[in-house]
Amino acid sequence: MSKSVSWIVLSCAIVLIPSTSLAQHQHPPANPQPPTADQHQHPGPSNVTAAAPLAREGSGTSWLPEATPMYAVHGALGKWETMVHGIGFLQYLHDGEPRGQQQFGSINWLMFSGRRAALGGHLSLRGMFSLEPLTISDCGYPDLLASGEVCNGAPIIDRQHPHDLLMEIAGTYDRQLSSGLMLQIYGGAAGEPALGPVAFPHRPSALSNPLAPISHHWLDASHITFGVLTAAIADRRWKLEGSLFNGREPDEDRYDLNLDALDSYSGRVTFLPTARVAVQFSAGHLEEAEQQDASRVDVDRVTASAVYHVPRANGGLWATTLAWGRNQEEGEATHALLAETTLFIADRDVIFGRAELVQKSSHDLGVDELDDRFDLLKLQIGYSRFLRPMAGWRAGLGGSVSAGIVPEGLATVYGGRVTPGAAVFLVIRPAATLH
Repeated sequence: MSKSVSWIVLSCAIVLIPSTSLAQHQHPPANPQPPTADQHQHPGPSNVTAAAPLAREGSGTSWLPEATPMYAVHGALGKWETMVHGIGFLQYLHDGEPRGQQQFGSINWLMFSGRRAALGGHLSLRGMFSLEPLTISDCGYPDLLASGEVCNGAPIIDRQHPHDLLMEIAGTYDRQLSSGLMLQIYGGAAGEPALGPVAFPHRPSALSNPLAPISHHWLDASHITFGVLTAAIADRRWKLEGSLFNGREPDEDRYDLNLDALDSYSGRVTFLPTARVAVQFSAGHLEEAEQQDASRVDVDRVTASAVYHVPRANGGLWATTLAWGRNQEEGEATHALLAETTLFIADRDVIFGRAELVQKSSHDLGVDELDDRFDLLKLQIGYSRFLRPMAGWRAGLGGSVSAGIVPEGLATVYGGRVTPGAAVFLVIRPAATLH
């Protein structure tokens, strides 16, 4: 089961799918009109079907509010509706010493998806890839107070590890049921289980921020899982789903598929009370998830989050995410809180900010001799300016400043209680479209 032939067949199918979809993309309108307070921009039937609004689709099988512009280039390939998503940063990052680092690199990912009618429902196939194994050096990019995964046999600390080359190779089948409900089956060799909020690379509230949250491993670290199966029942406003998956975090070889037994499990319920709001609660058990020294430990994770989107004029958006996560490892529980917001002004001027409060152990921070648990605070604010769209894509220039704040017990380790950071970047991504 851990290396099923079906994984390989599915992987090959998705890799070969919509690589030519760019040839037939459709350009978004130059000045799309915003929805009114009582009307969102994604028409669809009164119940959920595979033809219902696509904007609610986040990462894996998670949902965003429907009042969300889509950052994708749309096209067609025969009977397939295609979309190309992605983002690429070319960044210089600098965190303060003694624990901080500086680095030039590129944070990036690209996703191809295809969707068509099939077997009385709809079939969607996805392939998502990143070149970060080639464009991020030194075991990861500087991200003060971040932690998680290993490199060269040692924990990665004060850095964010690069994504694997293969981030998602998966498929989804949706079918309308007679009672007005939708049945959804999702699975793949690389994908995301029903656990946590929409992963940060796919959240509009984090879209213009090159840095991963330091709470990532308490909320959405399972967004790259090598082996997953999910089943869900949904109607227009709610979704109930469960997953079996391989909960082990990827190893430091970023080019392979770390397929293993589907012995982890999770469940999630999502509710969309209005077109502007999405709320989720999820819990799961991750078998042998976190690598510590020469062994791996199990993790029990619980998360809750709320996403609020306010459409604005000319493709603008105000996107906010609030999230909480709890990890329990070897009898010890730690918590994380995240608040992030981004204001897209006509999809051209973008202001973003993030605040996080995370509990981390001395082992997480590489100071085992202190044998304690610490409350860490990280604040960040930034701005980017984008050019006019070209062929459905926007290029921009931006920057941010941050502050990592540690308790007195870590002041000597970090050279003080407050450590500054800065980022300057070029960025390219699809323009917002009202689909």
